[in-house]
Amino acid sequence: MFSHIILGARDLGRLSAFYDAVLAPLGLIRAEAEDDGGPPGAMWVLPGRRWPQFFVQMPFNGLPATWGNGTQVSFAAPSRAAVDAAWQALLAQGGTDEGAPGLRPHYGPDYYGAYGRDPEGNKLCFVHADGLAGG
Repeated sequence: MFSHIILGARDLGRLSAFYDAVLAPLGLIRAEAEDDGGPPGAMWVLPGRRWPQFFVQMPFNGLPATWGNGTQVSFAAPSRAAVDAAWQALLAQGGTDEGAPGLRPHYGPDYYGAYGRDPEGNKLCFVHADGLAGG
């Protein structure tokens, strides 16, 4: 399990609006992040939970944010319908399709997932499977 994930942002406003829409079907809400003296960012959590956290943030080193080749952030979804809704929101908010929602039996008989990229090129997965936290 992870404590938090941070993706770098070039356009923080656009990326924040994107994730507001995409993460809502998964039950994640934007929360007030503590000022740690670092660059501006936005954070999402499950209601009533402190951890885990997902952030988009301007890079600490001041250089432009870039996506990672081979990097993917996968979000647990509470249902197949939530996978579908998150993927549809991704497309509606300017993300790109990397794999429509559906069963992926090569990962498991109940693995239902969808793949896409955010407007800055970060690869995302939304997945529902039995026994998965949030699933």
